[in-house]
Amino acid sequence: MEKAIIAKNVTKKYKLYNGTKERILDLVTPRNYGKDFYALTNVGFEAEKGDVVGFVGINGSGKSTLSNIIAGIVPETSGSVKVNGQASLIAVASGLKGDLTGRDNIELKCLMLGFSKAEINTLEPGIIEFSELGEFIDQPVKSYSSGMKSRLGFAISVNVNPDILIIDEALSVGDKAFAEKSLDKMREFKEKGKTMIFVSHSIGQMKQFCEKILWLEFGTVKDFGTVEEVIPKYEDFLKQYKDMTKKERIKYKEDALKKREKVRM
Repeated sequence: MEKAIIAKNVTKKYKLYNGTKERILDLVTPRNYGKDFYALTNVGFEAEKGDVVGFVGINGSGKSTLSNIIAGIVPETSGSVKVNGQASLIAVASGLKGDLTGRDNIELKCLMLGFSKAEINTLEPGIIEFSELGEFIDQPVKSYSSGMKSRLGFAISVNVNPDILIIDEALSVGDKAFAEKSLDKMREFKEKGKTMIFVSHSIGQMKQFCEKILWLEFGTVKDFGTVEEVIPKYEDFLKQYKDMTKKERIKYKEDALKKREKVRM
């Protein structure tokens, strides 16, 4: 099978500062200011062409960071990600400019993807129709609700027909009818053999739609395998985590981060 995504030892480090002064001092002085924060540490997985891979994990596990790296929006600090084909990220407000209208955002995003003006004119009616934004398409995106932003982002991404579609919580906002319409479009892409990354807190959608699951925990790979292999273990973990006290959750995180440090070293 042809590989669509190959991620090897992907690490993403950010600097956390106590205010603007520390940030400036870190830039202009030899002394090291700020605290290193690792959003991802040595993450690796592969997706075959046509795979639908779900990313699961509690908040702060690095799902969105990895999605953004695969989409080419942010660079990895170390490691490598090879993507065979054009990837398109669907996330609330992803790549949308608030001061521009919805229509202007369609044109801008399509131009950035390499479409000509004539091609954009052909694509635009279908994008607007799918978004169901009506007269709001000519209003500034900063006036949109999160659901409306998600509609526009989803409509643009699915209509430009990417090789790899990355959906990051885009179906968690807005109305149920549009979410079902979007899932139908994703099923259509699946039938066409498109590769997809699906980030969602909905276990039901994962079971219904995905074939493989990447379970991230505090920036490292906890498990990777088929839905049948990984989801039952993840569901058991969620039950245990939900029953933990705040103190127990803090201890659990501290222990997981200590293990991560050993992996990083």
